Amino acid sequence: MKLRVGVLQLDVALGDREKNRKNVEKWMASVSVPSDIPTAVVIPEIWDVGYALDRAAELADPEGKGAAEFLGRLAKQYGVWFVGGSVLASTGSGYANRAQVINPRGELVAYYDKVHLIRLMEEEKYFTGGRKECLFSLEGAKAGCVICYDIRFCEWLRTYALQGTEVLFVSAEWPSSRADHWKTLLRARAIENQMYVVACNRCGITGDAHFGGGSMILGPKGEILFEGGEGEEAGFVTIDLDEVTKTRDFLTVFNDRVPEIYGTHLR
Repeated sequence: MKLRVGVLQLDVALGDREKNRKNVEKWMASVSVPSDIPTAVVIPEIWDVGYALDRAAELADPEGKGAAEFLGRLAKQYGVWFVGGSVLASTGSGYANRAQVINPRGELVAYYDKVHLIRLMEEEKYFTGGRKECLFSLEGAKAGCVICYDIRFCEWLRTYALQGTEVLFVSAEWPSSRADHWKTLLRARAIENQMYVVACNRCGITGDAHFGGGSMILGPKGEILFEGGEGEEAGFVTIDLDEVTKTRDFLTVFNDRVPEIYGTHLR
């Protein structure tokens, strides 16, 4: 099975939802082409308002419904999936860093509340962390979604692979000061879990924070299929999910695990 996967590596205007929506619309209009292959597009973490967490009461999108409706209209217009692109959402239990999965009919079919909250960005002061993974079928492909800091937790992403995930989507606002970590971790997660990784990072500057772009699409052996630069850009790659099966059949990592000796040390 083949999928067409793409990243919209965008700058994010702090606290300006309307400007950010117009930017997504502009880029979709400029890069979208008709395709008989199912297409999934990823946009950055908190693409709607950026890390304006101190203004959460003012800016939060109730349950992310406004963002889902906006992306739903674009999904129907261009016949694509949107996977990831998290938003600042208000929920019954507080605020969440919430990634959304929208199908080409414009329907919200899944969402993911970021599990691992990064203290460097003071997320724990504002967000309630999620407690479950995001697994879904993308036109028959076994897909999953995580956000930014999550990729540092190999045990979390391994749970996705153990449930059959073939392609993992990542939305991020990763700083350029740790760009080498971003590249290394993404390749490691692809290699150790033998799956495609489609990772979209923000670019641009907010205050003293510089976000380095460098979005990546990686194959199940860690091969780099696309790597973005530092500015706004889009990249699309057609991937073949049969390569996941071939890779896992050749090097039987999952069959060779010895979980009974791992004990409780991972807790």
